[in-house]
Amino acid sequence: MTLPLLACTSLTDVGLDDPVPSETDADTDADADSDTDADADADSDTDTDTDTDIGDRAVFDAMVAGDEDVQDGMQTVSSSGGWPLADASTWVFALPDQGWSTVQLAGDMNDWEPQDMALDNGLWWLERDATAGDLYKVVVDGEHHADPWSRAYGYDQYGEYSLVEGTGAHLERWFEVGDTNMPGRTIRVWVPTGAVTHQLYVHDGQNLFDPDAIWGGWDLAPNLSAGTMAIGIDNTSDRFEEYTHVQDDIGGTYGGDADDYANYVLGTVRILVEDEYGAAETRGTMGSSLGGLVSLHIAQTQPDDWDFAGSMSGTLGWGSIGLSNETMIERYAEGYVDVAVFVDSGGPTITCVDSDGDGVDDDSEDWDNYCVTRQFADTAAATGWTWESDLWHWHEPNAEHNEAEWAARAWRPVGIFEGL
Repeated sequence: MTLPLLACTSLTDVGLDDPVPSETDADTDADADSDTDADADADSDTDTDTDTDIGDRAVFDAMVAGDEDVQDGMQTVSSSGGWPLADASTWVFALPDQGWSTVQLAGDMNDWEPQDMALDNGLWWLERDATAGDLYKVVVDGEHHADPWSRAYGYDQYGEYSLVEGTGAHLERWFEVGDTNMPGRTIRVWVPTGAVTHQLYVHDGQNLFDPDAIWGGWDLAPNLSAGTMAIGIDNTSDRFEEYTHVQDDIGGTYGGDADDYANYVLGTVRILVEDEYGAAETRGTMGSSLGGLVSLHIAQTQPDDWDFAGSMSGTLGWGSIGLSNETMIERYAEGYVDVAVFVDSGGPTITCVDSDGDGVDDDSEDWDNYCVTRQFADTAAATGWTWESDLWHWHEPNAEHNEAEWAARAWRPVGIFEGL
């Protein structure tokens, strides 16, 4: 196997400096393996009760009085009822101070005429009437920004906006979701309009919905039917460790924590989602590049818990790039598991060969993992998966390894998943 081209770009969230804890963007086109390289009809609307959450209100009052650390209090409410805080017929909007001169609220509730927020003990806040579904922004020293703490949000021609409470199809987010082995990160949930029948857990979550994500992101929402909820799980700076099942040498030794990550997705993220939104009858996991690799790992190690795994341009030769560890191709050759599988890639139409005799077909750095994806699909078919029943392979000729390409063809694995 020849040495792959492997780059990694880190991005920083734009917005109000450091508005919320640990929202880290990392590029998902970093890892071209190239071998060179509770209820099925869960209501889709948020179950947040607009009556006062006495605990959340008490936390807010303590922040205003200076008896509660502002950052801790913001996170406590965010993990509970969420921001803005519903209190009977009013809503409380809040933002930790970062040395600003003025902070105001502008939105549907005040005809977008900025209204001053008060500053007490490091917390800007305003309590006023509003309606679920109202759009709003915070105006910081004269500049409009989406509220980085709002539970519900979306995007339009002006960028990100915040929602008082989600109505209809919308996005929601949960900050700092972690466990004993996985650091906290943001979980982004596309809440559809219909009763949820399918829940799709997708990796590299910060690249799925944001039009300002790298390469324009996946633009995933338009591909989802009214009954499909998509859960985006943000990556972290430990992406190479978390998304890989074994170690490999790519100019340094990385990887091998995918078991911990799989347990985190099942035992932490899914519990959160199903507690808040209900459990769908059909559940799948999907990703691109290393996200595709870890999706297949999750399905192979937890087949009783998943119905589908999708991999776009998956780094399926990982383990054999610079070392001689077990690849996902070899894993799936060990025996059939009852999970439907979709794999695809771009790259040229070529004849693949294993020139170094390591059992894994060679790819070139610009082949988008074509050869290892083709080899994986053929291996799965020989092991017991059935074409067009629980195994699908697609080749998009000459497609490159980036989010724009995955956005253009995400409809295909999503459609297969929704048909299960």
